[in-house]
Amino acid sequence: MTKHSSGPEHALERLVFFSDAVFAIAITLLIIEIHVPRLPIGSSDAEYLEALAHLWPNFFGFFVSFWVIAAFWAGHHRAFSLAGHYSDRIVMPNLALLCAIVFMPFSTAFMGGNIGTLVPTALYDATLVFCGLLNLRLVRMVTSPPIVDEAVSAETIAMTRVRGWAVVLGGASALAFAFVDPRFSQFALISIPFWRRLLQARLKHRYGAVRDDGSPQEAASATKR
Repeated sequence: MTKHSSGPEHALERLVFFSDAVFAIAITLLIIEIHVPRLPIGSSDAEYLEALAHLWPNFFGFFVSFWVIAAFWAGHHRAFSLAGHYSDRIVMPNLALLCAIVFMPFSTAFMGGNIGTLVPTALYDATLVFCGLLNLRLVRMVTSPPIVDEAVSAETIAMTRVRGWAVVLGGASALAFAFVDPRFSQFALISIPFWRRLLQARLKHRYGAVRDDGSPQEAASATKR
């Protein structure tokens, strides 16, 4: 294992830049999976509107997955902003997360093309939960010694870690709901912000006041340094 203490240095920056590119490609692939309707020349406006209406499940899946992948990217960015050192230990866990993220366009298209059915919906929800678990593992490694910057407070680390649990719990709720009625499973993802607020409230009780943006108050952080 190779470690450096002068970070964030070149190796850490390369890992982050590569990850950003993969997240961007995965988001782009979401829209590529939605195929443009091809109607005969001379088709009426009503026929064009009808063709677009048939694509509403695909558009729904696109918007849901766009913000899901964006949330994973934001969490990845937030965690690595706390890194002060590089370690070879995070390469494979980071690649594992990116592999699951790249799979999401397929699971999104599968669900969008078979809206309201159990297997495609459950596969999508399971993919989301799997991504969330891999993200939790990576975030914990990045926010632990020897990778995390020594100046980062315990409150900031705890807040960064807990946000990932909200996605896992929201995805698990959607997966459980899929076995009850897959037609409405994705609406359970609305619970993600509520899970996050609940978990943040627990941390607020433990560490004290927390700003609206989710970061601890400076006064509380200073007492831990």
